[in-house]
Amino acid sequence: MKTLKGPGIFLAQFVANEEPYNTLENIGKWVKSLGFKGVQLPTNDQQYFDLQKAAESKTYADEIKGKLGEIGLEITELSTHLQGQLIAVHPAYDQLFDGFAPAEVRNNPKARTEWATQQLIYAAKASANLGLNAHATFSGALLWHMVYPWPQRPSGVVELGFKELANRWVPILNEFDKHGVDLCYEIHPGEDLHDGVSYERFLEAADNHPRACLLYDPSHLLLQGMDYLSYIDHYHERIKMFHVKDAEFNPTGKQGMYGGYSSWLDRAGRFRSLGDGQVDFKGIFSKLAAYDFDGWAVMEWECALKNSVDGATEGAEFIKKHIIKVTDRAFDDFAASGADDHFNKEILGIK
Repeated sequence: MKTLKGPGIFLAQFVANEEPYNTLENIGKWVKSLGFKGVQLPTNDQQYFDLQKAAESKTYADEIKGKLGEIGLEITELSTHLQGQLIAVHPAYDQLFDGFAPAEVRNNPKARTEWATQQLIYAAKASANLGLNAHATFSGALLWHMVYPWPQRPSGVVELGFKELANRWVPILNEFDKHGVDLCYEIHPGEDLHDGVSYERFLEAADNHPRACLLYDPSHLLLQGMDYLSYIDHYHERIKMFHVKDAEFNPTGKQGMYGGYSSWLDRAGRFRSLGDGQVDFKGIFSKLAAYDFDGWAVMEWECALKNSVDGATEGAEFIKKHIIKVTDRAFDDFAASGADDHFNKEILGIK
């Protein structure tokens, strides 16, 4: 068994224009002071990290790695959640998702997808230059508007949607494979890969590509009413990343998982700071340790109630307490008999 690495923190929810959040060095010193050992880097803001430069310059990648190393931090993974979303966008969402793309490709879905594809290709090379073996992203969605089918879905449309999604992702997955990096999809409502069944549909369409892996985030599974513990039993071989994020689901006579268009504060299902929700993290950390998960426990902070500074401060200690330092021997070794094959036959009565 292996001991999980951590605690790590995903920086996306903390970047801001004021200190100590305004530069990678400043925010790095801040999270280190809270007890974090690793940072997961978003790649959509060049003020913190230049993705293209990291892909094209090993020197720049080493400088970033060294700068964080001097603070006492490791880079856990890179994230292209926003860029990955743009690999597949249904036209109904064009205007909303254009904000994730640079001005020169907005109002041009084809150019936007080409830009996003190039971003993922940069991410594969940048990850390799940084010595990373996993990368986080979203799948995008062509079918999400059909998730609850009324009117009924036309025959074959789901198969066609996943075929097209795979056609867009397989060349990217091949690029990640070339650089020895697993591409980990965060299973998330709003994406076509939003649960186990949809992930398996994608795998089938992508010929079970070995690099099409998973970012495990139990909060999104709990809010769908899924068994997020047995999910690990099903997919542990594909789980290469872990977001430690809490949530709670309290349905009422007025609303359930869809939330009635309510704000996050008023929804039956909402994200919470670590320890304030309903996720069984003792069970999760135990299962991941038992399955030899060889990665980082990275906090993603999102909460409808608590402020981010308290969430981060408490989160570092929460993860530290939940990481299981795995044993190097069986607890009952003291009672071992030192038996051999001959002795075993004797006690079984085998002549």
